[in-house]
Amino acid sequence: MKKHSGMRPHDIVVLLKIAAKGKEKWFMKDLSYELNISASEISESINRSKFAGLIAPNKKSIMRLALMDFLEHGIKYVYPQQPGAIVRGIPTAHSAPPLNNTIVSEEHYVWPYAKGKKRGQAIEPLYASVTEAVLKDEKLYELLALVDALRVGRAREKEIAIRELKIRILGEDSITDKRALLLN
Repeated sequence: MKKHSGMRPHDIVVLLKIAAKGKEKWFMKDLSYELNISASEISESINRSKFAGLIAPNKKSIMRLALMDFLEHGIKYVYPQQPGAIVRGIPTAHSAPPLNNTIVSEEHYVWPYAKGKKRGQAIEPLYASVTEAVLKDEKLYELLALVDALRVGRAREKEIAIRELKIRILGEDSITDKRALLLN
């Protein structure tokens, strides 16, 4: 096995894609195609995530609690982001679903994308192919937008994003009292 040299931003994209699939069976070749990431990079990403304890040793399922813990407490430090220039792109963070239904703001954040329909401050996505991948997968789009809210959001935005991520990653059926989840 190769020496572990730390997680990479696209490892989070791969993990979130697996989370977006829910209980649906997935294969590395499908992840490669759907994320537009080479098969070898997907394989290496899965190995890094296994080493980090974010994927089960059998490489078949994500460690949902560990992933949620990393997103809640580490993502903003490991992959920080500062809003940039005004560009055309795809809405993210509080400017995208599901947060745009709760948070009203005059400032918009977008992933730069020439075919995008919204203008806002540029947020660099975790991986370049994210813009193409989210156009095909609404669940992945919501997860990545919520993660961006953790990377660039204010306290209220982060709090709401964490609650939404817990519902989507940990699953409502795995929590006995949904209200308790929402209060945490």
